[in-house]
This record gives sequence, structure tokens and C-alpha cells, in this order.
Amino acid sequence: MARVDELRLMSKVARMYYVQGIRQQGITERLQIHQSTVSRLLKRARAANLVRISVNNPPGIFAEMEDQLVAQFQLQDAVVVDCPIEEGPMVRDLGAAVAYFVETTVKPGAAIGISSWSRSLFAMVDALHPGDTCRGGKVVQILGGVGQVGAEHYAIYLAQRLAALIGAAPVLLQAPAVVGSTEAQRVLSRDPSMRAAMELFDHLDIALVGIGSMEPSRLLSSSGNFFSPEERAELSRLGAVGDICFRFFDAEGEPVKSPLMQRVIGIEPAALKRVNRVVGVAGGRRKTQAILAALRGRWINVLITDQRTAASLLNESQ
Repeated sequence: MARVDELRLMSKVARMYYVQGIRQQGITERLQIHQSTVSRLLKRARAANLVRISVNNPPGIFAEMEDQLVAQFQLQDAVVVDCPIEEGPMVRDLGAAVAYFVETTVKPGAAIGISSWSRSLFAMVDALHPGDTCRGGKVVQILGGVGQVGAEHYAIYLAQRLAALIGAAPVLLQAPAVVGSTEAQRVLSRDPSMRAAMELFDHLDIALVGIGSMEPSRLLSSSGNFFSPEERAELSRLGAVGDICFRFFDAEGEPVKSPLMQRVIGIEPAALKRVNRVVGVAGGRRKTQAILAALRGRWINVLITDQRTAASLLNESQ
């Protein structure tokens, strides 16, 4: 029996082809998958009796909701995952969905940016199947990850493990995500070892990012890579509701102007928004406001989230 991730993609391709009238070449360009994969999925959809006069979505597949998210927020793609409400299993299932997305969309030679400190992205590398889908490509760390002893290996592991699993070369950003002063940020950003990664920020084909709320996760808190409670309170007073790569934004998705942003070592908002595909993964009630703001501000153009969060986003955006 096909995996739920494959059923989801099979159903999406069938809807695009049979219901929306998009040709196979158009599906290939929109979803960034090979045309041979499109043809194979259409054949499997017919064999699995998913295609009759209309497309029948298997249980746990939310194709109509995905279409609504794409239309409402002008996205390239959306993946809605049937997740348990508990945070741990939700993170695991979202990570598995991102893994399948990477396996089916990443091409050889691609430059992939990846954030640090996202639990869902850690779950992604745990779910990935080894292969050479990105042979000759690079995995670029786009947010600093050096931190407290015992925690910093997580960020380095994330980039290195992803690269190893897809046949790419890792390019690490070996610095803290947040430093103590603007001057420290300037000095570290000019270091030759840092430039190797930072010069690739404008040449990324895809970026994989988590979406943070104003309350740091336990993993982030233990890393030493975060703003103090007082600094976060100041960001909240300035209207911040969430962040991507420690670049904070307000409820409308506008960047929050604060001197604190000059202490972050990572990709700038303008550079992130120039990436062809920015895949944001997050879910759960405490992140809904941050996800909605990220969508409004066009920080991401592909969303992977759970079904309850997707429904809330559509309701709140009306």
C-alpha cells in the first residue's frame, strides 16, 4: 500500500490534471517534479481507483484545503498533513511530510538552504531515505548554530545529515545565531570562513525553514541561541508575533525594526524572499498567529502544516 505522503502527492497531481486541466508539463513546472514522476503518479492514481469522474481523496488527505491555501495566500504549493493534536507526534508527522517533499522535488545540483533549531526539520532528516537526489548540490546553513556545549551539534548535524542523505555537500555557518553586539556581528560576518556560506545566500534554489512563535522551544532555549526574555518582551512591544531565521515580523508580516536584528548571523529577509522556493513548516495552535503573519508577509511560498492549523488559517484570513 502506498505511503500517505505518496497518496497525498498522487491525489494532488490527479486533481491538477483531471479537475484543473493542467497539462503534465505545467504540473512539472509548478510542483518541481520530473514529468516521468507525474506520468507515473497519474497511472498509479487510476490503478488505485482514485480517478473516476472526479478525484476521490483518500482518508487523511486534504486536497481541497491545500487548494484553498494556495489560492488564498498565493502560494506555489501547500501540504496539509493529518496530524495528532499532541505536539510530539505532530512534529514527527510534519517532518515526514517535509522529507517526502524533499525526496520528490529536489533536483541534482540544487543549492538548498536550511535553518537551524527547528524540531520539524530535525524530524525531517530522521524520516529521509538515503539517495543521491541532489548529487553535485549543496546544503547551506542559513542561520548560525554555534551555542552552548551539548546543543550546538544539533544545528551542525542538521545540515550535515541532510547533505549526506541526498548526496550533496554541506556548507556550514559556524557562528552563533545571536551574538552579544552589533560590532561582533559585523566582525564575524566578514570572517572568510563565514563568507563561504553567506555568499551562497543569493544563489539558493530552495530554503527549508521553521516558523517560530514568541515563546522559544525547549531545544532553542537550551542552545543559547535566543534573545533574553526582556529582549523578547521588547520585540513583542514592537508588534512581533513570530520569526523565521530570527528575523521577527508583526501580524501583517512586516519586519520588526529593532537594533536586536543587527545581532543576528544568518540570511537577511530580502535575500530569503528572493529564493525561488521557501518552504515553511510549522503547526499547532501556539504557532497559528506566526504562520498567518509569515503568509501575509510573503516570507514563504510553500506551507507544510497540520489540518487544524490549516483550517484556522483559512478562517482567520477571511
